[in-house]
Amino acid sequence: MVTTGVDVLCATLPEKLKNKRLGLLCNPASVGKNLTHSRFLINNAFPGQLVALFSPQHGFFAEKQDNMIESDHMLDSILGIPVYSLYGETRWPTPDMMAKIDVLLIDLQDVGTRVYTFMYTVSYCMEAAKAAGVTVIVLDRPNPIGGAVVEGNVLNPKFTSFVGRYPICMRHGLTMGELAFLFNEKFGIGCDLEIIKMTDWKRNMMWPETGLTWIPPSPNLPTFLSAVVYPGQVLWEGTNVSEGRGTTLPFELLGAPYIDGDFLISKVDGPFHPGCILRPVIFEPTSNKWAGQQCGGIHIHVIDPKQYEPFKMSLRFLKNIRQYWSNDFKWKEDPYEYEMERPAIDMIMGTDIVRVNLEAGSCARSLCTGFIDEISMYAKEIKPYYLY
Repeated sequence: MVTTGVDVLCATLPEKLKNKRLGLLCNPASVGKNLTHSRFLINNAFPGQLVALFSPQHGFFAEKQDNMIESDHMLDSILGIPVYSLYGETRWPTPDMMAKIDVLLIDLQDVGTRVYTFMYTVSYCMEAAKAAGVTVIVLDRPNPIGGAVVEGNVLNPKFTSFVGRYPICMRHGLTMGELAFLFNEKFGIGCDLEIIKMTDWKRNMMWPETGLTWIPPSPNLPTFLSAVVYPGQVLWEGTNVSEGRGTTLPFELLGAPYIDGDFLISKVDGPFHPGCILRPVIFEPTSNKWAGQQCGGIHIHVIDPKQYEPFKMSLRFLKNIRQYWSNDFKWKEDPYEYEMERPAIDMIMGTDIVRVNLEAGSCARSLCTGFIDEISMYAKEIKPYYLY
């Protein structure tokens, strides 16, 4: 069984933390081996030293359902210490917040996809820590979809946003500790950084092989399989196609009232989607896109996560939906993560190449082929930052 960074920390009790004022960036998925929350483990291991908590997007309790739903600061009712929201009036710790601590511990569960914002909250914390002379210690956790495969495209820096701050792959293949190492060294943050490594984690492990219990890091990634499909299914956030929010199977479903699931499967079925079975469905979201309306679509049943290629699969869906339902399909025009000008799909993709080429009639396979060189270069560039 994998032992995560927080359990390693509490077992080793580093002398350097003696008498230090500690802050902790965490959420409900921040737990130890017995599912005790990290704030209690750290408070017990270092009595009286934990003085502040910080929370990422979706709130301290991971209760906020969607993008652009902010959280307020609060007081932890059990420990009686402040909880500072880093997805509210500010996206990064203020100097006043950092003045309260000597060391910032970070214990967040990433999901292996570039657009997931927790890693960028970590990067902002690292920058604030450098300015304040605060040490950052990342308590590492597994990449739930493994660290042996990278997929998708590399973000073009011209499309930097809160859902893509650095030029990394959509399926990035790193742990949170490795991401912090990469940000600090390659992308020049330069804070005083330490990573408490896991024990017994291997790069080719998927979450079920870790022996750990899945706790949703955010409301719409309720299961390991939702994380498996997420590197591709997140694309629907940039369209009027439902990604299954408002159902019990977010991201495992896709659909809209105008889509015929059987017909769509007939167009994408074949030898090019290993690891999954596609099943036509009708579903009715209770919230978000198409709430209260019947949507035709597909349930992606992933039967072999190590074979499944989420980015390629969803890009094939996208190409066919645009082609066969062109009068109804729309790119999302509403603001996305507070960006008012650029299309949401371009921010999610970290480029406008996909949108422009799909509109010009390119096939999904040719788009993926076009990313081969940048993926290969990225795979080589991240190896010096492997910790496992």
